[in-house]
Amino acid sequence: MHKTVKFGGSSLADAKQFRKVAAILEADESRRYVVVSAPGKRWSGDVKVTDLLYTCYNAAARGEDFSGPFGQIRERYGEIRAELGLKLDLDAALNEIEARLCAHPDRDYAASRGEYLNALLMADFLGIPMVDAAGRILFDEGGSFLPERSYRTLSAKLRETPRAVIPGFYGSFEDGRIHTFSRGGSDVTGAIVARATNSALYENWTDVSGLLSCDPHIVENPAPIRAISYTELRELSYMGASVLHESAIFPVKSAGIPINIRNTNAPDDPGTMIQTGAGVKYDRPVTGIAGRKGFSTILVEMDQMNETVGYARDVLQVIADHGILMEHMPSGIDTLSVVVPTEQLDPHRNEILVELKQKTHADAIYVSDRLSLIAVVGRGMVRQKGTAMRAFRALADAQINVNMIDQGSGEMNIIIGVETADFEEAMRALYAEFFPR
Repeated sequence: MHKTVKFGGSSLADAKQFRKVAAILEADESRRYVVVSAPGKRWSGDVKVTDLLYTCYNAAARGEDFSGPFGQIRERYGEIRAELGLKLDLDAALNEIEARLCAHPDRDYAASRGEYLNALLMADFLGIPMVDAAGRILFDEGGSFLPERSYRTLSAKLRETPRAVIPGFYGSFEDGRIHTFSRGGSDVTGAIVARATNSALYENWTDVSGLLSCDPHIVENPAPIRAISYTELRELSYMGASVLHESAIFPVKSAGIPINIRNTNAPDDPGTMIQTGAGVKYDRPVTGIAGRKGFSTILVEMDQMNETVGYARDVLQVIADHGILMEHMPSGIDTLSVVVPTEQLDPHRNEILVELKQKTHADAIYVSDRLSLIAVVGRGMVRQKGTAMRAFRALADAQINVNMIDQGSGEMNIIIGVETADFEEAMRALYAEFFPR
């Protein structure tokens, strides 16, 4: 049995954190494949190495001098190297990065070098090989990840290497050009490595002891989530509760590989185990509560709408033609509401209203802003009667008006829309109902 382990930027911010990582690896010899992020913040006002690299790229793209921020990068890695007593010479790699930024500025190449340099340092510190993700984690020309080819190529290489360090966040096009995932993409790299090596477990080490049942900025000391299904995690992550890149779920979910979220600074904490629903035991109906602000509702009214074939399709087509995501679509017999992100709607608001009127011949169209969405999520709700009643009663007792209700047919989540002014109080009321102290 072997495990893939990924360490985030806060876990690798300095030499002290490197030593913590080494101790975690030494404590369990089955932790064989190590995915690393770039160094993160060491303190509140510090700057992440990836942000310094973006600053260098932006200056280079404008033909400006970037020696200041690049000097900070040199110093940062030099400090880690010196404090760990490593003999590895990073000057050649740093000089090459600087030269390439001067000659041919490339945003993805620049952003990826934080992980690349950290992987070189970690591999030297641990005394094991570094296996570059470039040429092994592959993307097509449109920037879409090529899963099967990547698993096959990476698996072939790692079969030759019983232990290895792999830089996270990036891969390459087939011609060798570097391409990155979105920010936080080292989580995805870890999942890809776990899948390619058929790991028994994917451990994702960060600076918190797993997932929490609610936002700690809103609810004081929310209960930790010890076990959660992939599907529940996806629902909560989409609504803003995330310590894991949401795309990291897919490579391991299809292979049945569990994910364990752990804390580098508290390695004895069990963290959160993410697995298939069949492996999760539920002691309460709700697993977690999460929410997001910044939504608008487009309400379309027309008599006998329910007798008009394709009406919903026509409404959604107008919205899609402007590149706007549809979040939810509660409806009635003669009404249809579409919930969309306000920031996506704003640049096209007037055109959309005109086009909707022309295409649907609606009797009336209204737009309401300042909507927030709250998701009450839990597979345990399927077996518990009255969960929705409890949620709405808690909100009513808190004098909070419900603007929208949307429940999935799988009975695993209830989406509640409230005025943004009531958002925090609504979250606290729902948490108090389902997670009594």
